[in-house]
Amino acid sequence: MNLQALDAGEGRRGCPSSSRRAFAEATGTAFLLMAIVGSGIMAERLMHGDAGLSLLVNSIATGAALFALIVAFGPISGAHINPAVTLSFAIRGRISRVEAAVYILAQIVGALVGVALTHLMFREPVFMASATLRGGAHQWLSECVATFGLVTVIWTTQSRGSLVVAPVVGCYIMSAYWFTSSTSFANPAVTVARAVTDSFSGIHPGSVTGFVIAQVVGAAVATAVASWLVASPVAEGLSPATRSREQFQKETA
Repeated sequence: MNLQALDAGEGRRGCPSSSRRAFAEATGTAFLLMAIVGSGIMAERLMHGDAGLSLLVNSIATGAALFALIVAFGPISGAHINPAVTLSFAIRGRISRVEAAVYILAQIVGALVGVALTHLMFREPVFMASATLRGGAHQWLSECVATFGLVTVIWTTQSRGSLVVAPVVGCYIMSAYWFTSSTSFANPAVTVARAVTDSFSGIHPGSVTGFVIAQVVGAAVATAVASWLVASPVAEGLSPATRSREQFQKETA
């Protein structure tokens, strides 16, 4: 695929170019990690070891950041900010495989940049491997359930625009911090990036694989359920490209 030609064509149609969409995904994911890791570090320093209060602060900051980021970047890239969400949209034909690969790369790079910037803001080493082991069947199940729920609420609300999706996703993740034993990472890019912070929100690098597999399984099951529960753009008589343009125009009107 000629990405330059695609960019030019999308520019003429009034939609953001692929490079701008990728940049939005990277930036959104970077700020999400700053919210997660930064609020965790700040909470640890201010709460003096009170884990419950630190988790409360961490969950509120994450939910609020998701609200803002989805509203800000939704009209540009769809604000996936999560490889599991991107994978789900690619499976259902809402974005191409090439664009999905670009999104996922941008999300992972953005997540790592977000951790690095957070550490610099708090005068910590740029990267530091986490010592916090997380794993076991109960936490893998938690990640599967958390990601299933996240992808499901996105599919059941996305047709109503980012102003609806934003509070739904923010509130869901905020609550999932508390009803899952894993504290609901529900995002492969976030999981990878949290392996390089030895702070409140960290995860040991050896625990990453199990979490990511569980997240992908949860997203895949949610996608299958959404295919039955929510009509696809093609089934409604619209191509994914046409639906994306109409959604963009609706959200930016």
